[in-house]
Amino acid sequence: MSIQKKEFKKITTLVLLEMKQKGEKISMLTAYDYSMAKLVDQAGIDVILVGDSASNVMAGHETTLPITLDQMIYHASSVVRGIDRALVVVDLPFGIDRALVVVDLPFGSYQGNSKEALASTIRIMKESGAHAVKMEGGEEIIESIKRILTAGVPVMGHLGLTPQSIYKFGTYAVRATEDEEAEKLIHDSKLLEGAGCFALVLEKIPSKLAKRVADNLTIPVIGIGAGPNVDGQVLVIHDMLGINTEFKPRFLRKYADLHSIITTAVQHYVADVKSRDFPNEKEQY
Repeated sequence: MSIQKKEFKKITTLVLLEMKQKGEKISMLTAYDYSMAKLVDQAGIDVILVGDSASNVMAGHETTLPITLDQMIYHASSVVRGIDRALVVVDLPFGIDRALVVVDLPFGSYQGNSKEALASTIRIMKESGAHAVKMEGGEEIIESIKRILTAGVPVMGHLGLTPQSIYKFGTYAVRATEDEEAEKLIHDSKLLEGAGCFALVLEKIPSKLAKRVADNLTIPVIGIGAGPNVDGQVLVIHDMLGINTEFKPRFLRKYADLHSIITTAVQHYVADVKSRDFPNEKEQY
């Protein structure tokens, strides 16, 4: 396997639309810091989501609600600095496109006030260098979405289980299993597309409903716990790498067990320090 400099192009909202039209699946993962973003980007991911899930996996909060706009900008800035795929593996099977960075607008920064929503978005775009924002909700936040779009900022929608509304739901159970909620979700998805959203995330809803939405929208639909019949998938990176051990939903596939790997490595380090094996003669000046 050889490494060399190669030209790269950026994933854009137009590229994602073309991927849907060609039937090419979209890959999306979260990242919250420079080092992880660099790894994920160089591995060939299409979209990096700087999710408000940083509130959980980075800060240890029970919900996504406590994370602030300033904290989201900090995480987003770190991620943007990490996405540089100028040095790539030649035989990388997924191409060498540079990831699109989408940032969650945190709770309280856009609900109920479209002027505040625009101001929050402008701060994210100017201070982090990100490419788009993501917002949870449908008809309830449509004015905020429209105002942001008039400023030329791409918006990704998010329906189904919306973690910022967890206290309203009272549970993390599957959403839209009843007809009334399912029809509202379909209605909201069309509203978001009509307003100009470039893509839509569907979280934890029945697979058949997700397929119905994806088939009836021209914009890409990305699922998390929404089955295979959508245009792409997204997972929280700490979950899919097995760093978290508590979170075990049905939709999660773990691609590594970093919890065990990191724990074992630290234990070995501690043992080597205690036994005076580290540093040895080759590891000193």
